[in-house]
Amino acid sequence: MRKIIVTGAAGFIGFHLARTLLNRGEQVIGIDNLNDYYSVQLKRDRLKQLDGAAGFQFLQLDIAQRDELESALAEVQPSRVVHLAAQAGVRYSLTNPQAYIDSNLVGFGNILEYCRQHAVGHLLYASSSSVYGTSQIQPLSTEQNVDHPISLYAATKKANELMAHTYSHLYGLPTTGLRFFTVYGPWGRPDMALYLFTKAIFEECPIDVFNFGKMRRDFTYIDDIVEALVRLVDTLPTPDPDFDPLHPTPDRSQCPYRVYNIGNNQPEELGRFIEVLEQCIGRTAVKNYRELQPGDVLETYADTSQLESVIDFRPSTPIETGIQKFVDWYRAYHLTC
Repeated sequence: MRKIIVTGAAGFIGFHLARTLLNRGEQVIGIDNLNDYYSVQLKRDRLKQLDGAAGFQFLQLDIAQRDELESALAEVQPSRVVHLAAQAGVRYSLTNPQAYIDSNLVGFGNILEYCRQHAVGHLLYASSSSVYGTSQIQPLSTEQNVDHPISLYAATKKANELMAHTYSHLYGLPTTGLRFFTVYGPWGRPDMALYLFTKAIFEECPIDVFNFGKMRRDFTYIDDIVEALVRLVDTLPTPDPDFDPLHPTPDRSQCPYRVYNIGNNQPEELGRFIEVLEQCIGRTAVKNYRELQPGDVLETYADTSQLESVIDFRPSTPIETGIQKFVDWYRAYHLTC
């Protein structure tokens, strides 16, 4: 079995990816610090789904602590690293910027250095659709400029792409950045809109609907995200023979470096998203309409043509299907005695 390190293994995407890789017969070393940004119990319950699986090992450690990271992984010799650990959340970054600097910058630097020192064959890492800032060019393409982030979270993700490029250029480390677009599904994060709305509706509490429900998001179902990740694990980036240094784009280079959008390519208005959720639950939400919050963007819409051309796959799960699966999981996890 190959050894694949998955950081953030107790997180939403990391858990689903680790489970899929294990089912494929891979050996997974999962890393997470189990911080309390949201429910630690939810993270532990995700890990319980992986306990006992052949080939799974879990290490609780903080990637921002370089000595701790190196000591724990010195003898692992992984063929791949999928780096999903990060301090998440745009709004949280407005009041807790240091958490993003420690995890998303220092921590990512430590992962890059570990991959260099141990000759890892491919590093895949989580970027974010938030790097596009307030761009009005829709759909959002990896070929367009992303130099104007509007939150520190977004800035750290753009910085990760630049840091990865440097290691690809200087040391030949193959790196692939993944700009995720509003991922949702079972075992999701409690700070995300779908989880918050579902909890509130079941508890008969009002929900806050920002920008009066007129935002559009490219909601992407977790199974589609994982399918793309699994296909990309063995899709090593190579230098682009057509790269033009006079007209460079941010998503490729003369070194083994690529960046892809992973989105549903089908933006939905927040108001419609809530309507579908109400139908799946069978209740109507009490809505508090709010102004647009600082750091939020009006629309995300992924151009996934580059991803499709490389792995012959495009996320396509409709929200009617994905939300129903989330609601079914929520009922089983929270409401079944």
